[in-house]
Amino acid sequence: MNLLSIVGARPQFVKAAMFVHAVDRFNSKAAAPGTLRHTLVHTGQHYDSNMSDVFFKELSLPSPKHYLGVGSGAHGAQTALMLERIESVLEGQAPDVVVVYGDTNSTLAGALAAVKMHISVAHIEAGLRSFNRRMPEEINRVLTDHASSLLFCPTKTAVENLNREGIFDGVYLSGDVMLDAVMHWRTGSQKNSRVLDLVGVRPRSYILLTIHRAENTDSFCRLSSILESLLECPYPVIFPLHPRTQSRMRRDSALSVLEQKIRDTDRIKVIDPVSFLEMLELEESARIVMTDSGGVQKEAYFLGVPCLTIRDETEWVETLQDGWNSVVPPADKRALSAAVMRRWDDGNSRTSDHALRSGFGGGQAAMEIVKTIAEKAASMRGLTR
Repeated sequence: MNLLSIVGARPQFVKAAMFVHAVDRFNSKAAAPGTLRHTLVHTGQHYDSNMSDVFFKELSLPSPKHYLGVGSGAHGAQTALMLERIESVLEGQAPDVVVVYGDTNSTLAGALAAVKMHISVAHIEAGLRSFNRRMPEEINRVLTDHASSLLFCPTKTAVENLNREGIFDGVYLSGDVMLDAVMHWRTGSQKNSRVLDLVGVRPRSYILLTIHRAENTDSFCRLSSILESLLECPYPVIFPLHPRTQSRMRRDSALSVLEQKIRDTDRIKVIDPVSFLEMLELEESARIVMTDSGGVQKEAYFLGVPCLTIRDETEWVETLQDGWNSVVPPADKRALSAAVMRRWDDGNSRTSDHALRSGFGGGQAAMEIVKTIAEKAASMRGLTR
């Protein structure tokens, strides 16, 4: 059986790494060696070394057989170019199943290209909903789920979301492959990462901040509010700067002024994007995490670190239980600053990370997904929803 994974962004590289390793383990135990053959396609949505290459090296992810070189661009143009180039790859490869991950433009383009060619689609991380249709990621999720034949849900909430939309067939509660990744690589990050020494911080002495969502970076009001509250924050901050955020700041003179003030402030350390293992170390050692990233929210939760989600809502509602994650709308600078102050006082609180994992599976999601694909996909060749 031929499987083809389509990736393009940092979180997808981590998820795909878990999937590829699970395919290898499955094949090593299968009655017929090489039962599953896997091809990796990289759209090029994230394309520089810090956003792409380092992940492949660090996670032992095989180099993609096809690199499409799409790069950045407006949503419509980027997705259209991906569709064209993915379709060409699928014509040559003729996979039985196309595997897509998460909620990016690469996810949607892969699903649409496959389903139009009557190739079954498996969506890993299906069923997530923020219920905010202004988010590009929300549109990508909904459309991908309705185009997929195999939907692997990380949580019960995700299953319920799909059921409410009339999707019942092919829905599986698999657990979360990102929990697999955190459990697998956490020890390695502690042993191998020197990022705290390089940045010059001690554990529990700083806030870790990440901002990249279009809903924040494309809004002057929201982004300026975040940056101004950052300047007013009295605590040390580590700020890995996403290229999208940096580009947005430098296109606007007022935001450029704020960026320069931030860089001139000794208390705030602006650094380049870091690798996955370095990010795990920064997350686990932070006093609190502030982010608009779905993945970072979960990783902080899995690691037992208090988190502030700088958005109007979160698709990961399970992380809100017991107050470990709090949603703070970024447009209200005073509310954001007040939330930071409160969270800092709680920042030394930790709980057993095992207690925060039950709703996301037991850390074997990738293998469960591979087994299900091997079992179900043979009977689904040529079928679409």
